[in-house]
Amino acid sequence: MKRVFLQTFGCQMNERDSERVLALLMEQGYREVSLPEEADLIVINTCTVRKKPEHKVYSLLGRFKRLKERKPQLKIVVMGCLAQQEGEGLLERFPQVDMVIGPDRVDEFNEGLEKVIDGDRVCMIGFKEDHSQRVLLPPFRSVRAYVNIMQGCDNFCSYCIVPYVRGPEKSRPSQEILEEIRLLAKEGVKEVILLGQNVNAYGKKSVGELSFVELLRKIAEIPGIERIRFTTSHPKDLSEELILAFREIPQLCEHIHLPFQAGSNKILKMMRRGYTREEYLQKVERLREVVPEIAITADVIVGFPGEEEEDFEQTLDLIKRVKFDGLFSFKYSPRKGTLASRWPDDVPEAIKARRLEKLQSLQRKITLEKNKALEGKVLEVLVDGCGEREGQLRGRGRCNRVVNFMGPLDLIGKIVWVKVKEGLPNCLRGELLLEEKEVLYA
Repeated sequence: MKRVFLQTFGCQMNERDSERVLALLMEQGYREVSLPEEADLIVINTCTVRKKPEHKVYSLLGRFKRLKERKPQLKIVVMGCLAQQEGEGLLERFPQVDMVIGPDRVDEFNEGLEKVIDGDRVCMIGFKEDHSQRVLLPPFRSVRAYVNIMQGCDNFCSYCIVPYVRGPEKSRPSQEILEEIRLLAKEGVKEVILLGQNVNAYGKKSVGELSFVELLRKIAEIPGIERIRFTTSHPKDLSEELILAFREIPQLCEHIHLPFQAGSNKILKMMRRGYTREEYLQKVERLREVVPEIAITADVIVGFPGEEEEDFEQTLDLIKRVKFDGLFSFKYSPRKGTLASRWPDDVPEAIKARRLEKLQSLQRKITLEKNKALEGKVLEVLVDGCGEREGQLRGRGRCNRVVNFMGPLDLIGKIVWVKVKEGLPNCLRGELLLEEKEVLYA
């Protein structure tokens, strides 16, 4: 039995790419191990959206160089966005690396690995014309599953590396997506999370293809699929049709990830985001008109070039107005090849750190307030595993909050009703509702 160690950095798109590679390798007789020292093959799935994960990869490669000196037969593969960005440069800089493969070439992983085993060093980057993928089930059983529906991005926000490393926007054929989800449903999957850099644009460049909302409706018709989520949604492309879909499609969960990135119109224009703060706030208002209980999460960047204190205060003001259920917040770091990388990175690191802490402190208070407001409410929870305490289960409400509660293991994979007893900073603690010793679940 051949053994593989797989390390993933970055987003849900990368997590799904790693699942695909692992499924391909299992067809070749590999099994996954938890320690690199046990592996015959090491695969690092990389991210370049920010500086920190990129530096982690370089540090890891240094560590694996020493491991390969002790195990010369060990093969090392770098895949993902950093692989696409650096290409042959990674092979030149790191002689311990045997293969470099970009995110659009994942389905060719085994072909490249065959060449590596024969003694070659391989670089497989570049973009295919379409986004057709072989249907591959995840290599492990779960009640929740990621499904890629599109790849790449055409927006070219000034700070973002994605269009350069993921390529132009391409929608996956809808029949292929639906086939994959039908197979997932037969395997017991109850919730699918649709992935794309801008899912709102699904099908727009494909003649005769379904629109995104039409795809959602088709997925909702598949027996066994009880929940649908998607990420990421671009504010400028958030249509009235999609907003109404949250009310009209019962399987579509009441949660949207809607990155705003900055609260200042000056900074939004420099970022080339394609909307104003007023337009963003109007979209949020409309979402809450249609679905008052909808949970909204977002991404935000502090310290973008030219960001002054007034711009930052406008970002804080937007956060206070929207009251997000959660935020992913980051300090700006220049990404090679983007438009913004040509501009002076003129916000000092100490100011970036101060602003980030102030923003995160504000959001922590809002998140806790929102979680506390759910105390006494009853949530529909999909149980997907065990909690940290003995006898504790973990699941997610339709609002995407993690809920921990005590219950028997045979509830994993089922939907149950849980009464929220305590709202905590990062999750909810609840109590399983019982009636005549029978668990109520939908």
